[in-house]
Amino acid sequence: MSYADWKDKVNDFKKVDVRGVAGNFLEGLKKQAASLPAGQGIEVIQTFEPIPLYEVMDILGYEHQTEKAADNEYHAYFYRLEEKGSLAEIPERPAVIANYPLIDEKLGELAVEFWDLTWHSENRFLDYNMRLLLSLANAVGAGRMRQAMRELLKAYANGIDSRAFDDVFEQLTWNMGIGYFSSEIAPSPLFQAYKTIKQMEKQGKDRETINQALKEKFADQKPGMMQKGGC
Repeated sequence: MSYADWKDKVNDFKKVDVRGVAGNFLEGLKKQAASLPAGQGIEVIQTFEPIPLYEVMDILGYEHQTEKAADNEYHAYFYRLEEKGSLAEIPERPAVIANYPLIDEKLGELAVEFWDLTWHSENRFLDYNMRLLLSLANAVGAGRMRQAMRELLKAYANGIDSRAFDDVFEQLTWNMGIGYFSSEIAPSPLFQAYKTIKQMEKQGKDRETINQALKEKFADQKPGMMQKGGC
């Protein structure tokens, strides 16, 4: 189906204006999108093209059409063709991007375009999970345990074998030292998430159940669970 088939319905779409909204509004938006029946839609208004939403909504069975109404004003229309997907299947998205337009609207636009280039460009050679593991290791090296944990969660949700994490932590120990691992990595939420995966796998839990447990225990919206740094 194309936009022409449902554009006459957009006036009835639920309108969500997130311009200038601070914090992580994505969780609430995802829940709204997951609850809508097929044949209905959502209009999202943002100061930049909401590229991070496209894959999220596609997983839930939505088509989209985006129009630039004015400088720093985009209207993205999402129409639900079918009720499919679940919140557990949706990968994490960088909620911090929504903060950049508060500083400067052009900065917000550049930030989302840079994010899209880094993670979704067809010109990238390394596959997505490999880049997530590199980002995880770089984040640990920079002391950004929050970011590192998010990369681990995304890689596991994307289907990576947990044995890859074994190798990463071994390399971190080798390169950064047992003392650093013992004092900084082992007590971190990053390593707690890793332990949760390994323990639940040993219990025979399936990946969907493990991913749901990871979201409940370590999702960004839970205060007090994160260490300093990172996005």
